Amino acid sequence: MTSSGTNPQRRPPGDPVGSAAWELLLPAVSAPARTRGRSLQAALREAVRSGRLAPGTRLPSSRDLAADLGVSRGLVTEAYEQLTAEGYLRSGRGAGTWVGGAVRAARPRARDLAPRAPGSRADFVAGTPDLSLFPRAAWATAHRGVLAELPHQDLGYPDPRGLPRLRTALAGLLTRRRGVVADPERIVVVSGVAQATSLLGFALHARGLATAGVEDPGSPQHDELYAAAGVTTVPVPLDGEGISLGPLREAGVRAVVTTPSHQFPTGIAYSARRRADLLGWARSVDGFVLEDDYDGDFRYDRAPVGALQGLDPDRVAYTGSVSKSLAPGLRLGWLLVPQSLADEVVERKRTMDLGHPTIDQALFARFLERGDYDRQLRRCQRAYRERRDALVAALEEHLPGTRVSGIAAGLHVIAALPHRYGPQEEFLARLGAAGVGVRPLTDYAHARAEPDDEGGVRLVLGYAHLSPTRIRAGVRLMAEAARA
Repeated sequence: MTSSGTNPQRRPPGDPVGSAAWELLLPAVSAPARTRGRSLQAALREAVRSGRLAPGTRLPSSRDLAADLGVSRGLVTEAYEQLTAEGYLRSGRGAGTWVGGAVRAARPRARDLAPRAPGSRADFVAGTPDLSLFPRAAWATAHRGVLAELPHQDLGYPDPRGLPRLRTALAGLLTRRRGVVADPERIVVVSGVAQATSLLGFALHARGLATAGVEDPGSPQHDELYAAAGVTTVPVPLDGEGISLGPLREAGVRAVVTTPSHQFPTGIAYSARRRADLLGWARSVDGFVLEDDYDGDFRYDRAPVGALQGLDPDRVAYTGSVSKSLAPGLRLGWLLVPQSLADEVVERKRTMDLGHPTIDQALFARFLERGDYDRQLRRCQRAYRERRDALVAALEEHLPGTRVSGIAAGLHVIAALPHRYGPQEEFLARLGAAGVGVRPLTDYAHARAEPDDEGGVRLVLGYAHLSPTRIRAGVRLMAEAARA
């Protein structure tokens, strides 16, 4: 209610401003009678300056506003005339009164908190694909096709697991390319591997599994996501074949997060023996292996090793996404969940967001069915292999003696520079001063790494987002910094 007893909600539907037009002026009209006119003008002026009344907004007539505020019409007319003379408002005979465009209001702007690469001359920080490879034309064609063919009922709330069409297409893709046992009934469409990790964390917590092992070194993201679900992570060291089974048993956990096809960040692939022993451990403790297949499609020297899930789908939860093959901004991934965890995962997905956006699912299903995704994978694989080769060659030329370790796969390499470039902290400082963005392997360690006996430098170098020309230029900058 206003001071005049008029209910703003009863205002005619054609009211150009609505209740906010007088509610923001109510404090002004409660001023003493001798200052009420000036207070009304000041409040209206500030509403225009602040942007609460935007340029082009039509104000109520002086009669309507006076009635709503419980003041005389002359008071409102005087305020309108004064602010029109000052340029805040404009009016025309029979056309009403409007907020003018002369004032540039200081409107608050939404901040962009998306992670962005710093303005470096060369950015070798790992984790980003080449976003310019996104297949815009094919994606647009698929989008038009989906909008033309999607049944109306599919725009309702979806199955929280995902559209059956997409889950069926994903099952075919993952069986063919990654060797998984892909029952469409156990596939859950998710907002990337991050959501898959959160869902698994909640499911483990619901079953009383309060701790999970993680690879050390490994992705810091796993720690944060499991912690948010109430699961504490325990670092488990690696050896040359994969995660070490002795420390894993000593940790007393019944779940462990792994990247067996291309371990992040060391770049090794788990040996066949270690894969078998890891599954044996999971059976012995009635536990689970949580497989993050973040870049399993990208192997350059041979066919990719199949996913661990294919060996024991009842003990391995498998996650993947399009973040490296299409774009992370799509927030689109999948989770193959063991049957014993399926109910908890699906119910948590339902309560978390009621399911992934339907149009996005139908679009990706069409993209898969028409072979567009396979073509995109081949395109990325050619580009990323060329860039890896360019990086290795540039390191050999400009930083001779550098050893590149890890399998020929993925979107990054580990570069061990000769000891003469150390100690590491000093070398990293020189790179930073030269405008080269890079992270050392020690940044991914959970436990404090022991310094190299001879002061060596080991870097995690991402290359997928850089052209061969920029890779060569960046390595030259690194070499110049090394000689400084």
